[in-house]
Amino acid sequence: MREAELLASVPDKLFIAGKWVAASGGGTLDVQDPSTGKVIRTIADATAEDAQKAMDAAADTQASWAATAPRERSNILRRAFDLLMERADDFALLMTLEMGKPLAESMGEVKYGGEFLRWFSEEAVRIQGRYGSNPEGTGTMIVTQRPVGPCYLITPWNFPLAMATRKIAPALAAGCTVVVKPAALTPLTTLAFVKLLEEAGLPAGVVNVLTTSSSSAVSKPIFADSRLRKLSFTGSTPVGVALLKQAADGVLRTSMELGGNAPFVVFEDADLDAAVDGAMIAKFRNIGQACTAGNRFIVQESVADAFAQKVTERVKAFKVGRGTDDGVTIGPLIDTKAVEKVGALVADAVKRGAKVHTGGSAIAGDGTFFEPTVISEVKPGSDILSEEIFGPVLSIATFKDEADAVRMANATEYGLIGYVYTKDLARGQRMIDAIDTGMMGLNVGVASNAAAPFGGVKQSGLGREGGFEGIHEYLSTKYTLTPAHSG
Repeated sequence: MREAELLASVPDKLFIAGKWVAASGGGTLDVQDPSTGKVIRTIADATAEDAQKAMDAAADTQASWAATAPRERSNILRRAFDLLMERADDFALLMTLEMGKPLAESMGEVKYGGEFLRWFSEEAVRIQGRYGSNPEGTGTMIVTQRPVGPCYLITPWNFPLAMATRKIAPALAAGCTVVVKPAALTPLTTLAFVKLLEEAGLPAGVVNVLTTSSSSAVSKPIFADSRLRKLSFTGSTPVGVALLKQAADGVLRTSMELGGNAPFVVFEDADLDAAVDGAMIAKFRNIGQACTAGNRFIVQESVADAFAQKVTERVKAFKVGRGTDDGVTIGPLIDTKAVEKVGALVADAVKRGAKVHTGGSAIAGDGTFFEPTVISEVKPGSDILSEEIFGPVLSIATFKDEADAVRMANATEYGLIGYVYTKDLARGQRMIDAIDTGMMGLNVGVASNAAAPFGGVKQSGLGREGGFEGIHEYLSTKYTLTPAHSG
């Protein structure tokens, strides 16, 4: 009964200019529970006309929101944080219903996502500039920070709350208005969150939400609008590249958090039990459906067998099922395409000589489940080493020495995050410098934090979210020179 009541409380309309409205064409889209395949909610399916209305609302409200006192913007974000914490159980259950992750992990996401509201509520009142004489002494330099303007925020399906708060919170703190387009697979959490923002006192038009089955149809009029000044996207690299090309026409500011292919390097001197603990988090959190997930476990030859044995014992103990059931640690993948992709990657690795220790197959029946899997002896050239797995599969390849480890870790077009386990502090420092990623976990299996800059290099993206750096993605710098005052 609680599930039905919670789902019924989620708005099923678009949020434009402070009002919940039906899609202009009357269209709807279905949201499914991936653990059962059943439709759990039917919501509005936005059109290009709706997108234009949302863009109009954001543009019309930009000046007044930018002029709103930083303390007031801060207070709204803080009230939103407090409300989210009060309703943590509801938001956790909602995420589990539409995305599938175990309830305990959904609760962890509520806390993580909430921290972006709290962090940027504090940053809103700390936007600073500078004032001083120029070197020649002929004038005074005034440097100020201003909101960049209306933003288009596109969020992914795998972390439906945290990816929304990680974009919305700094934009609002900086004084920007936004149009948000959540993923069609998991839009309910965003709708519930924006309803919460409304309750926290957010003025009409500051945040507008479009749920749609056609991203391109909705995005086209928004990109064509000269009033749009920024794009922030989290998702796959191919889609990100296409969006960057569209953003170029408007010379938009962009933040792109794209794909990953994270190396997880285990040296022979590592605390092997700690490395196994870290591997469980880095690989299997969110059912492996995270851009920060360990993708290539690169283990020194002398400890590879022991590592494989230890992780296999842990993985065999996992309980697979609906995320709401007691003790479940692995929920469903998001859809059948995800299951097929993971299965194909495992099959390719095995065909090339990899050894399956446990799992390796899709699970028949309702829902889109894949067995938690461990494979070792993965050979060079295997697809699983070059493609993002996005599923509960831990694949192990081996290396001989430090130079070999660095070469293998960097043998990818991606560079989001890397993980290294070693007791040698000097080696750890060398790995920080040598492995080409935007983030690093040294002897830890999860590194994300609202107070830290999140983002990658190479094909993994541009810009940073979170930390002191996060709000600057939504600010533009203005320099003014005035003549020196004479006595």
